[in-house]
Amino acid sequence: MRIRVAQDKADLLQNLLCTIENPQGVFTTYADIMVFAASLGKKYQQKIPLQTIAKEPNPISIEVFNSRGYQPLLNLLALLETNNRETICSSNINREVEIITIFEEYANGGLAKLQEKLQGAIDYSERILLILSQEMQPHNNNTTEFDLSRFL
Repeated sequence: MRIRVAQDKADLLQNLLCTIENPQGVFTTYADIMVFAASLGKKYQQKIPLQTIAKEPNPISIEVFNSRGYQPLLNLLALLETNNRETICSSNINREVEIITIFEEYANGGLAKLQEKLQGAIDYSERILLILSQEMQPHNNNTTEFDLSRFL
């Protein structure tokens, strides 16, 4: 089984990967990028089906995700999406395909969100740190307009 990447997100993935040729990359593996993106996609409830599959980067073996300890996240996303624990309890090939499809769609949605947030950024690591720090801040639901009258 393999995790696929949408063609329109392939360049972003390659730019986010830290390599000798791309030392400004942020992540060490494509699996790390996909997990971050899927988490972001879930947070924003942005799930986008894959249309055209990228040839480069190649689809990522599920074993890479398992070896990095990401299988529980894939299962959790599927469980939250389906509200059916049978999705993750059986070892049926159709269930595995369903889990991977849900993950791919959330990752694709998260990558779309990243594309939007990273637009115009020169240093992706700095921008991603900014995104993370903003997400960690408690959101104040009592937002009011800034009142300039106190400065008059």
